[in-house]
Amino acid sequence: MSSIFLANLDEHAAMISRLASLNEEIGAAIDIIATSMRHDGKLMLCGNGGSAADSQHLAAEFTGRFIKDRRPLPALALSTDTSALTCISNDYSFDDVFSRQIAALGRKGDTLIGISTSGNSANVLRAVEYAKEMGIHTIGLLGREGGKLAKLCDMSIIVPSSVTARIQEAHILIGHTICGAVEVALGLAHSVEQS
Repeated sequence: MSSIFLANLDEHAAMISRLASLNEEIGAAIDIIATSMRHDGKLMLCGNGGSAADSQHLAAEFTGRFIKDRRPLPALALSTDTSALTCISNDYSFDDVFSRQIAALGRKGDTLIGISTSGNSANVLRAVEYAKEMGIHTIGLLGREGGKLAKLCDMSIIVPSSVTARIQEAHILIGHTICGAVEVALGLAHSVEQS
């Protein structure tokens, strides 16, 4: 079994070494979210499966704390309300589970992060399309070639890997980086502090 771990570790290290190429995109995403929050905007996140879990994880970092104790920052994962998910998917379509919530909860100036390792999740695509119509900033946290979301989002961060597990590992690193940097940008933490 240890050989599987070592192979995964090698693959992970190779993927991580390629992430420096995303510095500009990550910086732009930080600016979008920090600017939105300075003007009372909130962050919404959505995704399926592991990306739903990543959405919930990252929303919790914003509403809880990350680098140090500070005021909660407005963020929510659109995959966590099982009543809304089952109602919308039953009465409308699973493709609408995020866009209907955005219609109800979003407002111009908010930010949506759509997480999809393929960049082609139908319900995330519909969410981004709807968000853009509402004047909500859209960021894609993607993998592989970025899929259809790459061109649709205002800012796309595409992890250079075709392996779902490695993409998801990078998404959490990038999400943690964004959360910490937004705290710094809002004057709630200093960049030299650790969690």
